[in-house]
Amino acid sequence: MEDYGPPADDPAPDDTEAFDLCDHCGQVGDATDLLSALVPDSSALHPSDPELDGRRVLTACTVEHLAELVQQYRDRPFVPEEQWAGKVCRALAEQEEPVPLSLVAQMSGLSEQQAAQGVEWHNARAREWQARYGDATAAEEDDQP
Repeated sequence: MEDYGPPADDPAPDDTEAFDLCDHCGQVGDATDLLSALVPDSSALHPSDPELDGRRVLTACTVEHLAELVQQYRDRPFVPEEQWAGKVCRALAEQEEPVPLSLVAQMSGLSEQQAAQGVEWHNARAREWQARYGDATAAEEDDQP
């Protein structure tokens, strides 16, 4: 699922110049001169269209930079649970009260099993982070006399 070519966005309608950054080196370039590729990425969530989740647009200033970026994403595994975790987080972002898993699944467009696996994936990453870095606030409280 790779799509090569110039970015799909046309220049600004008022003829102002549009600029973007190379995702590889950070160089600023005229958006019409940059190259792009669409690659699978389980961490990518589209801000407004859930059907576009799991796809990332890469932008590069040269063919070589684009090839390196595409290779990085080819080497990165697509983890469905990672995508499901993102969908669950997006669905819960506006919620202030606890929400039953069945409703979370419905709001995120997932099955209950997928939503549960996404929550578990997220919680496992949080536990890994906690084990690696610890809880800074708890450490500060332990230092208090």
